[in-house]
Formats: sequence, C-alpha cells, structure tokens
Amino acid sequence: MINNLIDFYLKSHPVTLGVLILLSIYFIVMNWVFFYRLFYVNNWLIKEENSLESLLLGASSVSGESFLSYFVKTKSNVSKEILDLGILAATKEVTKGLSTLSIFASTTPFIGLFGTVVSILDTFTHIGQSTGSMSIISSGVSDALVATAAGIFVAIFAYTYHQILKRKSSEVIGFIRMQSEAVLARKG
Repeated sequence: MINNLIDFYLKSHPVTLGVLILLSIYFIVMNWVFFYRLFYVNNWLIKEENSLESLLLGASSVSGESFLSYFVKTKSNVSKEILDLGILAATKEVTKGLSTLSIFASTTPFIGLFGTVVSILDTFTHIGQSTGSMSIISSGVSDALVATAAGIFVAIFAYTYHQILKRKSSEVIGFIRMQSEAVLARKG
C-alpha cells in the first residue's frame, strides 16, 4: 500500500497533486462547516420548538431563548412588520454556511476534472517521447482519474451536507413563523 502511494506520488503531475491537496483542504473545511452548523442549528431548533410549545400551551409571549424574543422585547407594541423583520434576520443567520457547501458541491467535480485533464496530457506527452504501449496509457489514465474520483467524492458529501442543513434551516424558520403567527393571534 505504501509503495503504491509512493509510486503514485512519483508518477503524478504536480498539478494533479496540487488538485488532490486542494480537494483535501475543501473536504476538511466542508466537514468543519457542516458539523459546526449542524450542532448550532439543532440546538436552535430545540429552543424554537420549546418556545412554540409554550406559546401553544398558553404562554403570553415567546420564550426568552427564542430568536424572536429580541424583536418582541424592543417594542412594546409588537407588529407584523417587526416579527417579519425577525423572521428575515433568523433566515439570514440560520442559512450561514449553506453557500459554502453549495459552492463546494458545484466546483469540486470541475477541480478534479482539471487535475485529470492535466494528468492525461502529461501521459500523452510521455507516450510521445517513448515507445508507447498500452500499459503506459492505461497506467497514466488510471492515475489521472484519481483526481476526478476525489472531486466527485467531495462533491457528494458537500451536496448531502447542504441538503441536510437546508432542511434543518427550513424547520427553524417554520417554528419561528408559527411563533410569529401565535404572537399576532394573541395580540389580535
């Protein structure tokens, strides 16, 4: 195994190795963003769910842990506009990190493909300089395709993470909207 990695390293084009390093960095950043945001949003979701539950059970206002509490406390006369502003602010906050995951999901296959194309070009250059046999071609192309596989691998996780966080964010906003409607119904 170690010999295969060393052999791959020695045969690969520097651009391909650079692409693999970049994809590794993307993978680390992507996982950090996902897990940080997932724990944050899950905790937020619990707070909003509890606040909505207390409103439905007869509380006079949203819980102090609810995101809307910042907007309800600032005004003695709560209006739909103030609550809509709270929903917009919550949407902005809860969707942080989604654009990063979306960018990673859409760009990493192309980054991997770039590394593959450069490696294949390098393989054809070596074939032109020597008596090319099928073993040289197949070895070069199979090594080149590692970059594409790595790009697709990272993209799959980025897309999956994006969808999970998008769904969780939608749940948080749904609970906040329901609280807003409950506050307005109590007022009216």
